[in-house]
Amino acid sequence: MFKDLFSLKGRVALVTGGSRGIGKMIAAGFLAQGAAKVYITARKAGPCEATAQELTGAYDGECIALPIDISTVAGCDKLAAEIIKLEPKLDILVNNAGAAWGADFDEFPESGWDKVMDLNVKSVFFLTKALAKPLRAAASPERPAKVINIASVDGIFVNPGETYSYAASKAAVIHLTRRMATRLIKENINVTAIAPGAFKSDMNRAARDHSDEVAQRIPARRIGSDEDMAGVAIYLASRAGDYVVGNTIAVDGGVVYANAGLEIAG
Repeated sequence: MFKDLFSLKGRVALVTGGSRGIGKMIAAGFLAQGAAKVYITARKAGPCEATAQELTGAYDGECIALPIDISTVAGCDKLAAEIIKLEPKLDILVNNAGAAWGADFDEFPESGWDKVMDLNVKSVFFLTKALAKPLRAAASPERPAKVINIASVDGIFVNPGETYSYAASKAAVIHLTRRMATRLIKENINVTAIAPGAFKSDMNRAARDHSDEVAQRIPARRIGSDEDMAGVAIYLASRAGDYVVGNTIAVDGGVVYANAGLEIAG
């Protein structure tokens, strides 16, 4: 009854922003659980191809680099066209590519707003739309196709940093996940999201460079590991997660849901 509950044997996945950080963790996790092919994309060809070579060497499945900038709708369409040329079916799409911007309220630039919102929200929608055909081809009631959006705890609680567009974008991703799930579950495409907390990455330099200090502000008293991120993505992508629809799972050591907050009672 519970055989291969977390297996991804034979499945084909695409992980955007997969050359490093959270995207690389997820790509490696999928391959470790038997995925046949994991395509990764990033803006920079060198790191994307290096990661693909590294992961292909470490696992039985194949990791394939598609270095394409998806910060525009044209870029999303270009990536989708490449996938469709290579694969008739796409079992799993992970919308992970993202950007952040921090600036004082009075100085926050329009460019920092647009860059973040375009990649973090607009591209999530338009890439999923562009890949609807191979996702539909892979989907069935017995084995739905999966779209996993990478949000952030910053879309659930208020980060003290002045990252206005980033926080707004990740809150938007969480609600967009629910809206897309409502539509696509009718076609056996299951949309969910992950809201990471502190994981080592170029985007979260505090967790990367000052992990011991950051860990003291996390209820679990540590930052997230590769296994923590891969584990939740494998769960959602596999048979184990087939009945989870539209949800966003916070993977943050308790920052959002196990934190007492301010003492304001009289």
